[in-house]
Amino acid sequence: MPKETGRRTIAQNRRARHEYDILDTYEAGLVLTGTEVKSLRAGRASLVDGFAQVENGEVWLHNVHIPEYTEGTWTNHAPRRKRKLLLHRGEIEKLLGKTKEGGLTLVPLTLYWKDGRAKVEVALARGRKAHDKRQAIAERDAKREMNRAIGRYVKGRSR
Repeated sequence: MPKETGRRTIAQNRRARHEYDILDTYEAGLVLTGTEVKSLRAGRASLVDGFAQVENGEVWLHNVHIPEYTEGTWTNHAPRRKRKLLLHRGEIEKLLGKTKEGGLTLVPLTLYWKDGRAKVEVALARGRKAHDKRQAIAERDAKREMNRAIGRYVKGRSR
């Protein structure tokens, strides 16, 4: 069987980009059991309530839902168990310092396959207030309308 290459997305946390200001992102490996891998290969996971914490010099991913493998037996995993993230020591120490700083949290953005290995993109993020969310939506809509106007202008000029 040929080795799997490239990147294939399993799950995304779209709400995180709305709820938080993303300051920095990190790619981390996941420590998984066999049935979790099979469930992820079927493309089933949810990052909605997920978050990560640094505990005893290790980073742990909490509340990420990987449903039980349907063909599994008594060896099935708990769907919302905490999972260890694999990061470099320097990255862990940097994250520990920044999360202790206050107001910053670790949020999973994307769960994906990269060259046959399960990876998660974790973001160092700061929570947005309600008025910040409204402002971000207004900026996005203004930028979209501006791009549409430019597109209409270019199409009109090219004819």
